[in-house]
Amino acid sequence: MRARTSAALIAATALISVWAADAEESGLNACLDGPVAQFGRYVGDWKIEDQSLKQDGSGWEPAAGARWIFECIGDGVAIQDHWHPNDGGYGTNLRSYNPDTGQWEIVWAAHSQNGLMHIGAKQNADGAIVMDVIAPKQDRPRRITFFPPDDTGWDWVMEWSFDDGETWTPVYRIRATPWEG
Repeated sequence: MRARTSAALIAATALISVWAADAEESGLNACLDGPVAQFGRYVGDWKIEDQSLKQDGSGWEPAAGARWIFECIGDGVAIQDHWHPNDGGYGTNLRSYNPDTGQWEIVWAAHSQNGLMHIGAKQNADGAIVMDVIAPKQDRPRRITFFPPDDTGWDWVMEWSFDDGETWTPVYRIRATPWEG
């Protein structure tokens, strides 16, 4: 079953990528209408200041930072982002809204992992988007929350659960501000 799910995910990702590549970009407006605007509001070029929780849990320490570029693709069919950490590597997400389920289907690929990661996401009542890793199974449950932007940028936090989702511990957080490079 898992192999079939992974194969279907890879096929769907390939189809969306081809469709998006063939479609003419209509600019930001296509991603600011309807539910796609949930991630469309992050379209832009962002400077990332990040922090990781110390191993002993005693506080936060600065990380290397990154540049994160979000773009509207395929006339609003998806949001793609490009993660460029300052200490090297690369990652990309392809985010597509499924109106049948009212949720986001997200595929993450990066140098630091083998294969693709399938993520589901939904906007909550406060306007934050909460992402949960679906596959591959993680060593501990994790979720990521994008908080609504303000006039100066936006915040994001990754949390891990050490008790199967009963409670959550922030382990990595970022602040995104407009890139001025």
